[in-house]
Amino acid sequence: MHALLFEINTCCWLRELSEKSGRTTTLSNVPDSEFGQWQRLGFTHIWLMGVWTTGPHSRSAALSHPDQRRVYDEVLPGWTDADIGASPYSISAYTVSAELGGDAALSSFKKRLNEEGLKLILDFVPNHIGLDHPWLDEHPEYLVQCSCESPHALEWKTDRGTRWCAHGRDPYMPAWTDTVQIDYRVPEARAAMAAELASVAQRCDGVRCDMAMLVLEDVFAKTWSAFPLPEISNPKLQVLNREVSTGSTAQLLRRQGEVYYVENEKPGTSETELGVQSSSDFWSCVIPQIKAKQQGFLFLAEVYWGLEARLQSLGFDYTYDKALYDRLVSHDSVGAQKHLLGMGREVISRCAHFLENHDEPRISSFLNVPEHRVEAAVILTLPGMRFLHEGQLDGATRRIPVQMLRRPNQPLNAEIRLLYENLLTLLPHTFVGRGQCELLVPQAATPGNASGQDLVLLQWMSEGAEIDVVAINLANHRSQCFVPLKLPSSGRRNRKIQSLLGNSAPAVAKPDQQPGIYLDLAEWSFEVLRFS
Repeated sequence: MHALLFEINTCCWLRELSEKSGRTTTLSNVPDSEFGQWQRLGFTHIWLMGVWTTGPHSRSAALSHPDQRRVYDEVLPGWTDADIGASPYSISAYTVSAELGGDAALSSFKKRLNEEGLKLILDFVPNHIGLDHPWLDEHPEYLVQCSCESPHALEWKTDRGTRWCAHGRDPYMPAWTDTVQIDYRVPEARAAMAAELASVAQRCDGVRCDMAMLVLEDVFAKTWSAFPLPEISNPKLQVLNREVSTGSTAQLLRRQGEVYYVENEKPGTSETELGVQSSSDFWSCVIPQIKAKQQGFLFLAEVYWGLEARLQSLGFDYTYDKALYDRLVSHDSVGAQKHLLGMGREVISRCAHFLENHDEPRISSFLNVPEHRVEAAVILTLPGMRFLHEGQLDGATRRIPVQMLRRPNQPLNAEIRLLYENLLTLLPHTFVGRGQCELLVPQAATPGNASGQDLVLLQWMSEGAEIDVVAINLANHRSQCFVPLKLPSSGRRNRKIQSLLGNSAPAVAKPDQQPGIYLDLAEWSFEVLRFS
């Protein structure tokens, strides 16, 4: 069964449950009705976004940033300081916030979730830490540092003088000024982050890894090449770090006493002394270790820049499919089809398909209902992880900044609610999400008719060789095509066709032709057809 993920803004959600019930709701006493609703809609994984502890310095940054304040004004007029917290991605400790009930409450929530057959996903932020993290005082050598004052760095005064610690950043975006950057060129920093990940993994069934591509060895090296390595007193570390900074493939993973473990063998390095590993990327080391201890543990990567397949090769179960999102929301139906067919079934089956999340605008703010319906059908019928966001199912139109602890009331859009109710409750009665899926290439219905390039076609086959075909027209005009089916040799005979969702009237191809059907779909429409 393919995963169906539901992202929840934990702080806002619990606050609203408290207001609704008239009593304080934490993760330890979430109403049974919430679990029942998730089960009824078929969710398999619940992502509690924002459960970890943050601190006052990061909160101060969230309150003082002028651009953020303008966003707060737009989203929640009349907001007060009490409505704003630190970003959930400016973490000071991987412990559960006391306001949410603490670690014990999370454990209780996970137990209840698992008893209902659902899995818990939590955040892991590999790239940076918050301004209140103890490593700023205790382990500044874990952090990327500047040699002098910089607008991209935090001034941090210590007993040993003033340090300038670089803020975390995406190389194509402004720095995140409520964070500091972890230095993955430093072996002990990598080891410490591996330990943090292991600690998080013990408390959930999977992790969503924030900006996972930023810690890839080559991406990190390019981003931070102009920044010096911190001074390290151990001579062996000094030598190896110099090699790393000049492009050597030798990098350290962890230290046990005086025995150092490196990830790639370098000529002249003793394997006996250094304990050589097979890969130098952080993910390829830590993911197998976690999975060896916790069978079925899930890794989801937030990833961009065409690096999806690479992150999958390093062990991630699923990766964000931002390219599909971009094509869908820009009404690029031809590009969406080309993207899906170009990636192929194996990569697509390990992608997380979405129309919104906490970083993107609300999809109902710019799609009308017919457009929304067919694009929701795409992400919910593709193989891989189907990914929905709290508020999306109700047609919410305002994106809520992750720093906000209170969000405005947004009216329910009954049409949007109905379309998701229908899709989520009716699709389980099809073969969608079960069995084997093939992406089909449409053929022209008649010579010169190119409208088939606006269609997304999928074939889901059950173990008994019954077939459900999903046909989705993403265009604002009628589209026709011939749908070539991929049937087992024993199944190439006339079949009964039944429409499970939709209202088109497909015609069966002649027996002497290639197995398949002709379709004529109205604008912004879709069909799920059963061949039995």
